[in-house]
Amino acid sequence: MDKNIKTRNSVSSRTTSQKALRLNLDEKKYGTIVEIGAGQEVARQFFLAGAAAGTIAKTMSAYDMKFSDAIYGVQEDGRYVSRARVKAMMEQEFDLVVDRVGDIRSKSSRYFAYAATVAAKSFNRKNECHAWCGVRVQMYPGAKPSNITVHVRMLDDNAEAQQQALGVLGVNLIYAAYHYFENPKQIIDSLTDGMKANRIEIDSIEFEGPYFEDIDNRTKNIHLIRSWKTRAIMFRPDGSVAVPAEMLYKKNILTIRGSFRPVTKLNVDMIEQGQNSFYTQTGVEPSNTIAIAEISLNDVHGNDAKVPEKDIVARVQLLNSLGYNVMVSDYTRYFSLRAYFRQFTQLQIGIVMGMVNVKQIFDENFYRGVEGGILEGFGKLFPDNTRLFIYPEMNEEGQVTEFTDVKVPEHLRFLYRHLLENGFLHGIECSDPALFNIYSRHVLKQLANGQGGWQESLPDGIAEEIIKHKFFGYRG
Repeated sequence: MDKNIKTRNSVSSRTTSQKALRLNLDEKKYGTIVEIGAGQEVARQFFLAGAAAGTIAKTMSAYDMKFSDAIYGVQEDGRYVSRARVKAMMEQEFDLVVDRVGDIRSKSSRYFAYAATVAAKSFNRKNECHAWCGVRVQMYPGAKPSNITVHVRMLDDNAEAQQQALGVLGVNLIYAAYHYFENPKQIIDSLTDGMKANRIEIDSIEFEGPYFEDIDNRTKNIHLIRSWKTRAIMFRPDGSVAVPAEMLYKKNILTIRGSFRPVTKLNVDMIEQGQNSFYTQTGVEPSNTIAIAEISLNDVHGNDAKVPEKDIVARVQLLNSLGYNVMVSDYTRYFSLRAYFRQFTQLQIGIVMGMVNVKQIFDENFYRGVEGGILEGFGKLFPDNTRLFIYPEMNEEGQVTEFTDVKVPEHLRFLYRHLLENGFLHGIECSDPALFNIYSRHVLKQLANGQGGWQESLPDGIAEEIIKHKFFGYRG
């Protein structure tokens, strides 16, 4: 598991106990806490804080599957630790608390239902430790409820610590829903208050309901990266946020990194040619393979470090419109990207790159801060079932050069030969030499200045999307 998830400095000076007590002492806030799979740590935090009778109508755990199904029904996917299950739990428990006490409590009451369904560390097996947690809450008395739902990966190595971390997260989520609901970024920043680094990873968040109608969940999920809650966010072609473990599990993965600002015909050709070559590998076929366009917020040039989330979302939206899965990450080096994928699959990993990227990974300056330097970097990039698929380029003389023509420093030539002779590097073709004349930076400059001709460099439909939404500074 990725142990590099940091936590932003607390946005609140209140401890977990202080947050729970403040909620307990507010007679207007009242609700239910239901937790399945990892004890009742959230409820426990409220009871330990004192005065919980003023806040909690009911706590419950339905560990037995038959009991759980009888209470919440059977979801379409049949899974117990899932988005569908936690939403069913939230909805049913919220309706129950309103039905049972809505007529007898103060009209100023604001009700909530917190739910969590968890797969914590098992005693005798190695399993994916994760949870779906959510709160359904009234933002003001009598309002229709809104939901905040998160997917969490627990990184502690024992069940007790995982349960404790989820208890803190749950209090933070309920507290934030009531006190920070006007600022979703503050909600995200506060979720790890009172928690040390590297205990949990939050790789998906969803805001929905009447109070969050104007929120673009894509921008808020990208903020999870910038708030150090996760290293990567995944988007399906329909634009919905995906849980990486579900999307990548037991899949062959082909990825291409780019700025995609905007996506061009050259980018598309690289992806398609990379797929053609990847499908020739043993055990790789379209039915068990996922192709991903990856945008790094922390590339070697630092180009995207401070780019607004809306700009990143524009790129995601254009890639999605072409039918691509998209990943936004903060990984700089390719071996870190490979290690991220390897958490979810042991099958083939292919990385599509241009010649400039190959030269980069043979540049020893690229490994500053890596204790073992370039040798450690290559050892982590090529340990198992990982290959590079390299797109050609056109040199200054107008000649097409391929991966076998790469010039590396003299003292690294045997390392390069080792990769060639052992099949770690594969060349892919360019379908049309005219594509070598397409540069995203030129397209970007042309569209911002209102110059003509830039549309011809883009795949069908992309220029129309840019014009329609005025992406990347387009003014018409």
